[in-house]
Amino acid sequence: MKPSVIKENISFEEFEKLDIRVGTITSVVEVVNSKKLMKLSVDFGDHSRSILAGIKQERTNPYEIEGKQALFVLNLPEKKMAGEVSQGMLFDIGFSDGISPCLSVPEKAVPNGSRAG
Repeated sequence: MKPSVIKENISFEEFEKLDIRVGTITSVVEVVNSKKLMKLSVDFGDHSRSILAGIKQERTNPYEIEGKQALFVLNLPEKKMAGEVSQGMLFDIGFSDGISPCLSVPEKAVPNGSRAG
């Protein structure tokens, strides 16, 4: 892999606007009307959300992430895709660089809802 060019600088205030939190993926379900999307149910401690992730073709077994903690961006507008609503975004590594994607995970278990940054 050849690293891509670093994106232009943003201010710290812009960075602080991102709400990135740890959640546990409690279920992974196929989105029938999509070739790419899987529906993740994610526990953030004080609430759960449905998050659509384009991992169906990226992984040999997209169900293998069930039960794992990962990072998610929570303060994006809800988005309807393939008849389902996504309430955030999985924060994974690799897809944009053409390598096999993997989850961004805490090095040890932390409370669901813990903020990154």
